Amino acid sequence: MRNIQFDRIVDLSHLITPDIPVWPNDPPVRFTPQASLPADGYYLRSFSLGEHSATHMNAPNSFFASAIGIDGYAPEALVRPAVVIDVQTRVQDNPDYVISLEDIERWEVVHGPVQSGSVVLFHTGWQSRWSEPARYINADDRGLHFPGVGAAASDFLLEQRAIAGVGIDTHGVDPGQETSFACNKRVLGREGIILECLANLDRLPPTGITLVIGVLRLQAGSGSPVSVLAFVG
Repeated sequence: MRNIQFDRIVDLSHLITPDIPVWPNDPPVRFTPQASLPADGYYLRSFSLGEHSATHMNAPNSFFASAIGIDGYAPEALVRPAVVIDVQTRVQDNPDYVISLEDIERWEVVHGPVQSGSVVLFHTGWQSRWSEPARYINADDRGLHFPGVGAAASDFLLEQRAIAGVGIDTHGVDPGQETSFACNKRVLGREGIILECLANLDRLPPTGITLVIGVLRLQAGSGSPVSVLAFVG
């Protein structure tokens, strides 16, 4: 893709504040003043947050010890076509919904096969809970409850559609009740792209999208908060 044709740009990243939802036991977001205009003539803060907090991208070394970190992705790997599969109606009455092969097949009946090399974004509607961290994480004594991509759907997209990655508006591409991280491991095992905590998926069409993903090149980082821009043609 040497030319990106677009009519508008949509920012898919949430604003980072100390109040955002974070994964259980992950470090909180902190901003610490380091210089002020009255005292120093300029304004400066330091900040800290987990590598998998806010809108973020996971790296293979978060699951595979000898794999690349977030700094190992080539710039051209971070510019990708994308499609959006809307599963909101399936999720409404089932927060533990597992996105299935049937969800993809229904989408393809209308829009055609998922383009190879693309990032598949799943719009669950979970982004509407972002301002309520407890509802977004949705934890109880049985664990976390939010929808995600099942192993069968992941295998189909990787093997039959040769996708470049998966993104979602929840805190994980794997369902909250899935403890084996099947989707993460399958995609990252191929040095693919995993995007989590995406915003504004409701502003995107099903096709005609190019993603530009800006990572922090953290040395050997297990992931990075990201700025994800969607160029909509």
